[in-house]
Amino acid sequence: MNNSWLDEVRWTADGLVPVIAQLASTGRVVMFAWMNRESLRLTVEKGYAVYWSRSRQRLWRKGEESGHQQKVIDIQLDCDEDVILLKIEQVGGIACHTGRESCFYRSLVDGQWQAKEPVLKDPQTIYK
Repeated sequence: MNNSWLDEVRWTADGLVPVIAQLASTGRVVMFAWMNRESLRLTVEKGYAVYWSRSRQRLWRKGEESGHQQKVIDIQLDCDEDVILLKIEQVGGIACHTGRESCFYRSLVDGQWQAKEPVLKDPQTIYK
């Protein structure tokens, strides 16, 4: 496959692009992460989300430890060519390292962040 489509992405100065992961079935946003050229290329080739971990400075194959992979249904580029939207199927129904469906589980209520969603699986049993 010709990789010239990668040149159409407007990468940040440090070679990254922000990525939103959305459940294809419901439209729910479950995660935000970053990709570099290699992780985006691998995501397309493998059909599963591969991100760039800024904290670890390495490729991060979503679910490599937890088993909670993200099967990619569709990849979209926004009008400014600087944000990627992944429409995914979330294996195991858990996207967040806290054991929740989504990383977006807190709401601002009366000036405080409050958890609005339950932990579906104890993170200590997910990550050994």
